[in-house]
Amino acid sequence: MTEYPQPVDRPLPPAPAAPEAAAASAEASDSAPTPALELRAVSKAFGSVLAIRDITLQVDPGTVTCVLGDNGAGKSTLIKILSGVHQPTEGDLLVDGEVRSFDTPRDALAAGIATVFQDLATVPLMSVWRNFFLGNEPLRGMRPLRFLDARRARAVCRDELLAMGIDIRDLEQPVGTLSGGERQAVAIARAVHFGAKVLILDEPTSALGVKQSGVVLKYVLQARERGVAVVFITHNPHHAYMVGDRFYLLNRGRLTNEFVRGHVVREDLVKAMAGGAELEALAHELESVNR
Repeated sequence: MTEYPQPVDRPLPPAPAAPEAAAASAEASDSAPTPALELRAVSKAFGSVLAIRDITLQVDPGTVTCVLGDNGAGKSTLIKILSGVHQPTEGDLLVDGEVRSFDTPRDALAAGIATVFQDLATVPLMSVWRNFFLGNEPLRGMRPLRFLDARRARAVCRDELLAMGIDIRDLEQPVGTLSGGERQAVAIARAVHFGAKVLILDEPTSALGVKQSGVVLKYVLQARERGVAVVFITHNPHHAYMVGDRFYLLNRGRLTNEFVRGHVVREDLVKAMAGGAELEALAHELESVNR
């Protein structure tokens, strides 16, 4: 039986008693870490179509922030704004507390924001270590004669994978021969190795089975433990609840709910995803059909 990572409750500290509440609150705000990534009242329009509207969220270092939404909720547009593919029509994107504007995904990557899309951007027939360094190959020698340092690349690849708890027996095997969960793990380790401060994961478990989903969730927690701010985009509230610290629910381009671990249970996420009243109505309808 597959064992998923167990969620660990990290409740917020209780509110201080008056009259010290104001002073304690000010002290807490001073000591609170600056969000690694933040959106403030961000909207994106394509002509007359408003894809997302007035989105405000924050992603703290060393946490997993889950953005949940069904198909058509606006998750893809949100990912493309965070990763530098699109610029917001309105609002601000902040990195480490500073307003930034990205013209290309390379600009976002240079700022420490790495995105792992569903297709993983891997070359199936190329070896694991070549995919790990794809576009960032280590070189040796003097200009103009410089060569790929294959020995160093293999050693670094193996060390980084092992540091994430990933043990691939043969780094020479084509990455296409790995399971879906292993390919996701290689992509996550690659992003962390190349200095990602913010790691955006686009539906990493959507095409995986039960066992492989558990593997990916474990590596999400590994990245968090290394201090990376993880943005976990998913439509699966069960997977989100296992690893998330903060939860944002997106519906038709708007944020409809925000939850913090310790103040929400899994059932609340499921009901919020399904629309609450709509889920109850559907359950009632199915019960009447089965009678």
